[in-house]
Amino acid sequence: MANDQTEILSIFTRTRALLEGHFVLRSGLHSGHYFQCAQVCQRMDAVERLAELLVAKLRDHSFQTVLAPAMGGLVIGQEVARQAKVRYVFAEKENNVLVLRRGFTFAPGEKVLIVEDVVTRGGRVIECLNLVRQAGAGPVAVAMLVDRSAGQARFDVPAVSLLELSFPTYAADAVPDWLAKIPVQKPGS
Repeated sequence: MANDQTEILSIFTRTRALLEGHFVLRSGLHSGHYFQCAQVCQRMDAVERLAELLVAKLRDHSFQTVLAPAMGGLVIGQEVARQAKVRYVFAEKENNVLVLRRGFTFAPGEKVLIVEDVVTRGGRVIECLNLVRQAGAGPVAVAMLVDRSAGQARFDVPAVSLLELSFPTYAADAVPDWLAKIPVQKPGS
């Protein structure tokens, strides 16, 4: 494992953001591991370092604005924007769909980076890509702290992540016996 990867995993472990147990993910899938990024995001020293590492991976992408989906992407999205010295906006759920509120808009052709904390299937990222395009702006890339799909989640723009990991996930009707014996937790995303 590369030094950056070791450091990043250490940050998640130290902040108790990487959990083990029986979890129902936002996608509805079950897993024995969970990234609770809210734990790492309460430590601003960790957020600052993770954003620094993420911004370094984005040096080939030019963007004017960072868009983050609420809730997970809020803290890391704002810190990436701060370090990149660009505008920051966020999308939030309304009737279970991500929308821009609070007067947030994009200019035609505005270059937008989407920042998320953890991606398993990429549903919120796809919603953000659609929001950017519907406004006439241009998504340039997706940046995430953790790609739980280990590169399987695909987008039509470049994607960068600090960690690419894939823990097994299971449909609700296919949870293995060893995992089913552990009490289920749904910590929230």
